Amino acid sequence: MENTWVYRGTEPIKIKQYLHSLGMGHRLFNDIKNGQGEFLVDHRPVRPTTKILPNQPLTIKVQPEPIDPTVQVSTADLSVVYEDDNWLVVNKPAGVSSVPGPTQPTDTILNRVTGYLRQGQSPDQRPHLVTRLDRYTSGLMLIAKHNVATSMISPQVQTHQMLKEYLAVVQGRLPETHQLITSPIARVVGQAQRVVDPDGQKAETEYWVEETKGDYSLVRLQLHSGRTHQIRVHLSSIGYPIVGDALYGGDCSIVDHQLLQAFSLAFVDPFSEEQRTFELPMDERFNQIWTN
Repeated sequence: MENTWVYRGTEPIKIKQYLHSLGMGHRLFNDIKNGQGEFLVDHRPVRPTTKILPNQPLTIKVQPEPIDPTVQVSTADLSVVYEDDNWLVVNKPAGVSSVPGPTQPTDTILNRVTGYLRQGQSPDQRPHLVTRLDRYTSGLMLIAKHNVATSMISPQVQTHQMLKEYLAVVQGRLPETHQLITSPIARVVGQAQRVVDPDGQKAETEYWVEETKGDYSLVRLQLHSGRTHQIRVHLSSIGYPIVGDALYGGDCSIVDHQLLQAFSLAFVDPFSEEQRTFELPMDERFNQIWTN
């Protein structure tokens, strides 16, 4: 696998400094430097201490990662929204887990992507999930097709520069059409449930009421942190749980799983340095309330 960038600066710069500016982590750089790949400038192998001149192309070559023998291959349907040499964006259906676990050990998004890459004879067949969703949350997930992509996108994930927006149907009419919820979130020992707790981890969820209908509100939400069950916990904590979310007090008389969808995803592609934006129409599950 190889990737090439053209340095657009005005002064010479060391390869390490340039790659770090693009997002590459120290560990991957050191792996390449120590024999797991090579650096090329103007298509010629160079030492990692080499400086690049303005408008020179830098190429990195990295050996494919070994296939993960612990991940079983699934050939179940995979809804691919976008694909190139570095990324897959998929639309996860509600009811499918992101990664294997006790309830779904062999047919998760990770299993399905592994099968998809093998069927397509991809040079790299060890995918990395950049974003994850709860089992019964549907919508967009970003998958890195190789470890270089994982390393390059990590800074955007860690600093919450990646834009992730959700739609949810909640019980009741929220008194504020726009609010930032900042309550800390903590684990409940021995349980899957999370709770608002002053001693918990910092968490920020911003919402906008898009529409109301009867005793329900359609809200758009943006995550400014990445805690487990964050949206579900925060909405429940202010008295407006998501419809169908039994774990956090939602009404399950109409639907039996939370009406929550990751409908929008945007990030800066560190390979092309372009903004990539993806958006889905409203999940059909919402029709049980919203279009009737």
